This record gives sequence, structure tokens and C-alpha cells, in this order.
Amino acid sequence: MIEDLKYHQCIALRLPGGPSRWEFECARKSVTINASGSLIIDDTHLVIEAALAGVGLGLAYDEQVAEYIAERRLVRVLEEWTPPIPCFFLYYPSRRLQPAALSALVNALRLSQQ
Repeated sequence: MIEDLKYHQCIALRLPGGPSRWEFECARKSVTINASGSLIIDDTHLVIEAALAGVGLGLAYDEQVAEYIAERRLVRVLEEWTPPIPCFFLYYPSRRLQPAALSALVNALRLSQQ
């Protein structure tokens, strides 16, 4: 059950604005959880490594963990609460003084979604 997450050790990912919140959706019901646990990491690959080491539950994209799930090194939980995401999200610090290469990437990604 989604409510049981509060009883588990979760591995939180720190984003520039603070720890990420875990967002779930099932049968038109949305739930946002502040992952609680003793480990907060600022790198998604380290979140996966910590989950592989048995530290706790982590949140990752399917593409990042498909190999580990196929090898049964990781197990997917709350699958009914994690519908596929139709696109990727890009986080960057600010629109001010944005490097030209980043602006070009953002524009290319926007065009590819149309």
C-alpha cells in the first residue's frame, strides 16, 4: 500500500530546490510523498547503487534500472502507482545567462515533443 512508504527507509534524491518529492498516481488518485529516510543523495546513479546495496527503497526511471530488474537484483514495488511518464523532464538552474548550448538543447527537446 502507498501509505506503507512512511514505514520504510527511503533513499531521497536531492534536487537544487531540496529533496525530491515522490509523486504517484493510481485510478485518477494522485499522492505526493516526502521520502523519509536517513540517506539523501544528489545523484540518481548513487540512489540506484544504494538500493542495490539494500539501504532502502529508491525511485528511478525504468530505463535506469531495467537491467537490474531483469537480473532480479532489484524488485519493482508499487507498480500500479507508477504509470509510464510520456516524456522526460529537464531541470536547469536558471534562464538567466543560459549557455548557448543549453538553450539549443532545450529548444531541440521542445521541438521534438510537438
